[in-house]
Parts: sequence; structure tokens; C-alpha cells
Amino acid sequence: MEAMDLSGRVALVTGGGRGIGAAISHALAAAGTAVAVNYVSNANSARDTAAAITDAGGRAAIVQGDVTVNDDVMRMVAETEAELGPVDILVANAGIGIRQTIEETTEDDFNHVLQANLTSAFLCSQAVVAGMRERRWGRLIYITSGAAHNGGRVGLHYSASKGGMEALARAYALRLVEEGVTANSVSPVLIRTDMTSTATPEQQVFSPPVGRMGHVDEVASAVVMLAANGYMTGQTVHMNGGLYFT
Repeated sequence: MEAMDLSGRVALVTGGGRGIGAAISHALAAAGTAVAVNYVSNANSARDTAAAITDAGGRAAIVQGDVTVNDDVMRMVAETEAELGPVDILVANAGIGIRQTIEETTEDDFNHVLQANLTSAFLCSQAVVAGMRERRWGRLIYITSGAAHNGGRVGLHYSASKGGMEALARAYALRLVEEGVTANSVSPVLIRTDMTSTATPEQQVFSPPVGRMGHVDEVASAVVMLAANGYMTGQTVHMNGGLYFT
């Protein structure tokens, strides 16, 4: 298998129909992966992404499911396996970001964001990791955020959830390192997406030294690298235009 050739692998990309998720779906398909594009409510975007992959000669399917609900997660994994095959690559990309001040943030808000971002990553990982261990090949890839490192400007819950995802990746990496399964994170900052487009000038206080916002395709290329690399595990790939180094 060539360095970036993932032919014969199957990926499940949560929130894979829009923004960063869609770019990841396309990039994995271009590397030869069959892609299950997950969505919770925006079926049109998921269909468009899957159709573009199949039109280009790839294999894709759409799978509906709320990644915060374990029954939904188990069902969508089963549907992926029935249509495309066992899941080799999980990209936990689905999540939310609610812009709130300290004073505005309630316990319910905090729990809601952690459920959407962190618990969902755990549920999806648990649903696929047994098969990966059995086949002795798997990739768990979490799309986190620079908010896990710089405190963030979205909300306390968002930063905490993204930091938790990176800790989750390291925990899986430690326990699976001898079984052919890797776990890593990609941590983007100021990528041009729907979420960043809603930020006010006051919220966009960071100016990356590279002089521009990042592109979703640049995040996607890091995901493909992690999927193809069996030696890198327990790491976070920072995509921040030189904003900080860690």
C-alpha cells in the first residue's frame, strides 16, 4: 500500500456532509476509501457529498443518526457495515459550538455541549473499536479545536469538550497501541466554515501569522495523513497558521 493510498478501507465521517466534514469525506474518497457520510438532519448536504464522491468513481453512502444517542450510533454503524463494509476509519467531526459568556452558561448548556462533542466521540469510538481490534487495523481521528489549548472564544463548554476529545484520543492510543489501532486529533483554528462566519469582529481576535484563515481542504489533508500513518498515535496535529506552537 502506497503512503497515502487507503484503497479498500471504509470510513465513517460524522457530520460528513458540510464544511470540514464534507472536505474530509472527499479527501478520504480521493485516497481510495469508501465513505459513510453521517448526518442528523441535513439530508440534502449529505446526499450532495455522497453523490459527488460516487460521480467521481468512488463509493459512498449516507447514514442518518444522532451521534449523542447510542442506539442511533449502533444503527448507523450497522448500516455502514451492511452497505460498505466494516468501519476501519472513524472521523469524529460532528459537534456544536454555542457562543456564550461565563454568565450566560448554565449547567444544562454545559452538559449539552459536552454531550454533543465529547460523549458523541466516545459513543462512536466504542461502536467501532471492537471490530478494529479484531482486524488489528483501525484509525480513530477526532476533530477538535485550538480552543482546547488557548481557552477559546466560543464558550467554556466548547473548550472543555474539545480538550476532553484530545484526552480521549490519548486514552485510546495508550490502550490500543499494540493492536494496530491508532488514535489522534486534528486541532483547527480559524478555518473558514459556517461557524466562523457567524463570529463578530470582536470574537475574531486572533490573526494567524500566515495572514489568512485556513481552508477546509487543509484540515482534510491532515486527516488523510493520520489515516494512512500507522506509526503516529496519541498526537494532536495543530492547524493554526502559526498562531501558537505546542
